[in-house]
Amino acid sequence: MPRSVLLLVSALLSGCAANTGPEVVCAGSYPRHLQGLCTDGASVYWSWTDTLVRTDRTGRVLVSAPAPSHQGDLCLAGGRVYVAVNLGEFNRPAGRADSWIHVHDATTLRLISRHPAPEAVHGAGGIAHRDGSFFVVGGLPPDVPENYVYEYDVGLRFKRRHVLASGPTLMGIQTVAWAHGSWWFGCYGEPKVLLRADRDFRITGRWHFDASLGVEEGPDGNLLVGSNSRGSDQSHVGRMRSVRIADLGPSL
Repeated sequence: MPRSVLLLVSALLSGCAANTGPEVVCAGSYPRHLQGLCTDGASVYWSWTDTLVRTDRTGRVLVSAPAPSHQGDLCLAGGRVYVAVNLGEFNRPAGRADSWIHVHDATTLRLISRHPAPEAVHGAGGIAHRDGSFFVVGGLPPDVPENYVYEYDVGLRFKRRHVLASGPTLMGIQTVAWAHGSWWFGCYGEPKVLLRADRDFRITGRWHFDASLGVEEGPDGNLLVGSNSRGSDQSHVGRMRSVRIADLGPSL
C-alpha cells in the first residue's frame, strides 16, 4: 500500500468526525449482511450482498449501487473495484455455482464489465489484487479438506489454481487480502478462523479470530477488519476497525 494511502488510513482510524473511537461505521442499514470491504484511504468500499456502497473516511455514504445477489468480498486496483460474484449455489459440488468477477468504476460504482470465473467451482466469494494478478477464493463443500485460490491475470484470464492446505473450513474462505507480506483469509466457523499464508500459499498461521466479513491491509502492521451488527428489525450496520497483528496472539 503506498505511503500516502497508509497516512490517510491512519488518519481515518485515529479519529473520525462522524464516529467515536478507532472504527468507521458505514452510514445506514442494509437488509443483507456485510460480505467484505476495501479502502484507498480516501474512501471505504462496502459489499452488502446485493448492494455496493462507497463512503468517505467518516462513513458518510457517497454513492450506492444495487447489484445482483450474491456480491462477495471486493478489492481495488487502478481506479476500479473488483467484486467476486456468484449467481448460483455456494458450497456444492462442481457445476452448481455461477461465478463471475464484476468490475466497477471506483468513483461512481458504475458496472464496467463482467468476466466469467467458472474455475471457482464452489462459488466465487472473495477477491484480492497483488502484483498485477487477481486472486479469487470462495465456497467449499463440507467434505473437502483444503481450500483453493484461483489466479487471474490483469485481463481477468485464468492462470492457475493454488491449493491451500488449510484443512476443512466452514463454507470455504469468505474474505482475502495481501497485507504486510502475507496472505490473509477470513473463514466462517464456530469459532471463526483467520488463516495466514506466505506468497506461495503455504500456511504460516491460524487464529480463532473473526475476519470473515472483511480484511484489508492497514497502516503500521495492522489489519482493517469488517464486522456488522443486526438490529431488532433484522437490518445490518457495518463497521471497519483496526487490529494489530501482534495482538492476535500465538498461532494455533
